[in-house]
Amino acid sequence: MPRRLQIVIEESVEFLDKQLKQTRTASQKERLQILWWLKTGQVTQHQELAHRLGRDTSTVTRWLQKYRRGGLSQLLEVKTAPGQVPHLPPSALAGLKERLELGEGFKSYGQIVEWLKGKYNLELTYATVYSWVHYRLKAKLKVPRPHSAKQDVAAIEQFKKTSPLPY
Repeated sequence: MPRRLQIVIEESVEFLDKQLKQTRTASQKERLQILWWLKTGQVTQHQELAHRLGRDTSTVTRWLQKYRRGGLSQLLEVKTAPGQVPHLPPSALAGLKERLELGEGFKSYGQIVEWLKGKYNLELTYATVYSWVHYRLKAKLKVPRPHSAKQDVAAIEQFKKTSPLPY
């Protein structure tokens, strides 16, 4: 005959019920569900917990060991991969933002690559700089386009005022 689980659940049934309703991720809901079943006395064995959840008994055992070691916070902790270090350090990113906000701006993304290389000693590709500036910072190069010397701005405005078509 399987042995009974011997674990003390410190949280109240009301607290676990509230947490179950507020939790958004499925992995955390499963883990809280185990505690709720144990606290309410609906389940008393590892195998029954594993069967109800559709998980292996070793998974349930590992989760309960986490709870015994560190409580609810360690049980609900979901580890994620650290990911790649950003190519643009925070200091360079702040400097780039500041420079883009100034009126002078840059003439091209290639000029930004050269500026980052000169000022912060960063070897970044054109594509990396483009994606940071265009997609993440949502900035524009802010270089005013030159007007043709042949066009008279006053004459164009006068034409717009007198023309019957809406411009």
